Amino acid sequence: MKKHDNIYAKALNKVDDFKFDESVVDVFPDMIQRSVPGYETIVHTIGELAKSSVTPNSMVYDLGCSLGAASLSVSRAVSANTCEIIGVDASSAMVERCRRVVQTFTLPNPISIEQGLAQDVDINNASMVVMNFTLQFIPPSDREGLLASIYKGLNPGGILVLSEKVKHPTRSGNELLIDLHHQFKRDNGYSELEVSQKRAALEKVMLTDTFNEHETRLKKVGFTDVVMWYKCYNFTSMVAIKA
Repeated sequence: MKKHDNIYAKALNKVDDFKFDESVVDVFPDMIQRSVPGYETIVHTIGELAKSSVTPNSMVYDLGCSLGAASLSVSRAVSANTCEIIGVDASSAMVERCRRVVQTFTLPNPISIEQGLAQDVDINNASMVVMNFTLQFIPPSDREGLLASIYKGLNPGGILVLSEKVKHPTRSGNELLIDLHHQFKRDNGYSELEVSQKRAALEKVMLTDTFNEHETRLKKVGFTDVVMWYKCYNFTSMVAIKA
């Protein structure tokens, strides 16, 4: 049974920067479902994309794997013994819990979970790389280098699935999207206090880009096409293709 997210339900004297610690890990499935519109659709579609993109005897990397939802989706979607999946997360609490989650299933394609920074992962022989709401937590100065490393490690025809919270290029448009997202959270049971304190906690930690900034950077490192396949409010998922 999912634990209810009430981390920000009480007024805090000081709102610390958001981090993926044990308290967040405990409520993460509830938090992500109530905070990210279309999260289940995105995870399901990652599996669908894997069906057409993952090739025999290749690697799949899930960078910022959290509790392994995307890795599990890929493992179940493609034919048995097609690939090896490596999930990586910087949070020790997330890695420990993810390993326990993965071990509860008999999977058609093996998943191994490692602790580390996405920037330090050596990508090799990859047919698919997933970054599901991960890049936004990585220092902006590291983002181009990480994407270049992913591009280099992908086989021809390989794809990067990149899901991100994005900002709109105009202030008024951005505020409109933020307001819609906050109402989505209220509709899912979060109070005004929770919405406000969570926003404060993320302010210095989650640094978002516009879609155009993502597209420009992806093409700069070599991807030939960037397809936005999903968007709701200020959340999007895109597929970057290596020719």
